Amino acid sequence: MKRAKNAEERKNEILDVAEALFNEQGYDRTSTKDILKSIGIARGTLYHHFESKEAIMDGIIDRYNKKVIETAQSIAGRKEVPVIERLLMAITSLNVSSTVSEELMTQIHKPQNALMHQKIQKVLITEVTPIFTSIIQDGLEENLFHTNYPYESVEMLLVYASTVFDDGTIELSKEAQLLKMTAFAFNAERLLGTKQGAISEKLLKILAKE
Repeated sequence: MKRAKNAEERKNEILDVAEALFNEQGYDRTSTKDILKSIGIARGTLYHHFESKEAIMDGIIDRYNKKVIETAQSIAGRKEVPVIERLLMAITSLNVSSTVSEELMTQIHKPQNALMHQKIQKVLITEVTPIFTSIIQDGLEENLFHTNYPYESVEMLLVYASTVFDDGTIELSKEAQLLKMTAFAFNAERLLGTKQGAISEKLLKILAKE
């Protein structure tokens, strides 16, 4: 006899199928009926977990945010990785478009869905910033960084990086993106009070490998 799925399993199944359909057909062209048909569940079961297609999309964003927090905790906890490399890993891990599909990115960046993007930004500021601040604290203890504002510095870096380097927010040529990344690293060095080239040189090495 087939085991009945618990609430969390069913919820994730709905999100998985909906995300796949949004990618294949487009968000606007996918209906709740399509989702029901693909999963093979009753309408009441779907609405028990999500009251609308918009709520399903919101659930996908929530799940993405959870992954962001888990990634942040994992990176911050890797004490064997040198501080500056860990910081760059932290920054580059937050590119939304590298985790979310192009179709969903298009949906998130529509003007009428600004709240979705704000929700991601809120997680960065309230949840991820404190986690990554521990990396800066490690740098302060090692005398790599010299700042009286570790939390605020991380906040500025994350918000700027997640906006400018998010492919769906601002379209940039490769040359323009490289210039902004170089300027970002230069200003990060000044913000964190570390020596010139400490961050930018390592960032350029990372970019050269891509």
